[in-house]
Amino acid sequence: MNSLATTSLHERAYHCLMQNEPGDKAACVSLLAEQWQRQDLQLHDENAARALPVPGRPERPHLVAPARVPKRSVHTQAGRLRLAHAIAHIEFNAINLALDAVYRFRGMPPQYYSDWLQVAQEEAKHFTLLNDYLQQHGSAYGEFDAHNGLWEMALKTDHDVLVRMALVPRVLEARGLDVTPGMIRRLQQTGDSRLIAILQLIFDEEIGHVKIGSRWFQYCCRQRGLNPEDTFVDLLQQYMKQGLAGPFEMEARKAAGFSEQEMQRLVQITTATG
Repeated sequence: MNSLATTSLHERAYHCLMQNEPGDKAACVSLLAEQWQRQDLQLHDENAARALPVPGRPERPHLVAPARVPKRSVHTQAGRLRLAHAIAHIEFNAINLALDAVYRFRGMPPQYYSDWLQVAQEEAKHFTLLNDYLQQHGSAYGEFDAHNGLWEMALKTDHDVLVRMALVPRVLEARGLDVTPGMIRRLQQTGDSRLIAILQLIFDEEIGHVKIGSRWFQYCCRQRGLNPEDTFVDLLQQYMKQGLAGPFEMEARKAAGFSEQEMQRLVQITTATG
């Protein structure tokens, strides 16, 4: 099927997902969101979602094991470029993750798809801002090595929307809520106001992204008669064998849909596995 001719939201999302170049992917996401808002696209799709071991991405960056990605100091321009590149890579992967949430999981309410298209648009904006920063300083996305941890989790959760909502937005993306304020504080010592402003925007909008994940995780739990807090902890223990890294940014996580009880249990898990 020609994905450009179809009116299926899922097939159009797949077309965007498979775009290799970041600029093409961002433009595709923008058009897809516009078509969905105009109600030009349909949710009825008889084609099952394809397995997707590799989404659309450019040849570079070269992907390596996480331990082989060098540490980054914010106190030199070279270090800040590595930091911006690492976050740009996260944001590029986050575009694919949001598109995959639209493409892969069928039978959800229309608002679910609207929410994840919004996330895809905002992740594309974040990537573009970071790539512009890199280019303004003589660098570009793809110049440094990166790892594939985010997409590896996408593959582990591609069988169940409940598991995806629990472990991608509420674990991997929520980790950004924990670490970004510390990055911003360290950057304030450097006077790099442009990078600080980009990270602050990302932090503010990522709260909304994690909240969307919380909303649909809780929806799935209600549909299945499950207790969200118990289910979340059970999934953490099943999939996150290495435990969670703390400390947690409590207020940001609560704003993103974590309950007080969940936060207490996260701290307990971290203490037990630390």
